[in-house]
Amino acid sequence: MPGFKHHIFVCTNQREPGSPRGCCNPDGNGELHKAFKEAVAARGLKTMVRANKAGCLDQCEHGPNVVVYPEAVWYGGVKPEDVAEIVESHIVGGIPVQRLRMKDECINTASCEHKKMVIKNRVIG
Repeated sequence: MPGFKHHIFVCTNQREPGSPRGCCNPDGNGELHKAFKEAVAARGLKTMVRANKAGCLDQCEHGPNVVVYPEAVWYGGVKPEDVAEIVESHIVGGIPVQRLRMKDECINTASCEHKKMVIKNRVIG
């Protein structure tokens, strides 16, 4: 059997309530991951696309976060109502959803316009 064409990694990490970095899965129910699995199945893509749970993707300030490989397209602020658009546009059509894409300069960087600096339990920014 050939490998998957796409892997969709959905952050299901939880942080302490009120964390200044935010949390991708605050209630712990994995609703976003479930929505991706259902959308992939509904389109008949289960043999070509895998929706995976991911631990912390370290982009908490932009969450909930999703990254699609092999293209390495990072999405932030994803809601269950965005899932169908991502699957249809990106996975099926090959066109990433621009309104949800994280800026390249915000990924894996110590500071960007979205990140808050925490000094001795005080949030700056």
